[in-house]
Amino acid sequence: MPAISRDEVAHLARLSRLALTDAELDEFAGQLDSILSHVKVVTEVPAEDVPPMANPNAVTNVTRTDVIVPGLTPEQALSGAPAVEQDRFAVPQILGEGE
Repeated sequence: MPAISRDEVAHLARLSRLALTDAELDEFAGQLDSILSHVKVVTEVPAEDVPPMANPNAVTNVTRTDVIVPGLTPEQALSGAPAVEQDRFAVPQILGEGE
């Protein structure tokens, strides 16, 4: 016995405001019956002791531990700069005078 009848598919089509031909009703009834049969098989799998999960593999983020190291002094950071102005990198102006 099919899990869903042609009349039930027609009823669902009317509720969904879909205009289906007789051929489409027959085709969709068969497809939906197949889908519902597969869902029934999946629901019969014994899974009471299986915890809910998003991924079957135990995945964790791989991160390194934070190690505090001293940073560069302003003199060290600016030592390779082609131009320095007021302890900052000096770059050509690109927007216009006085901005």
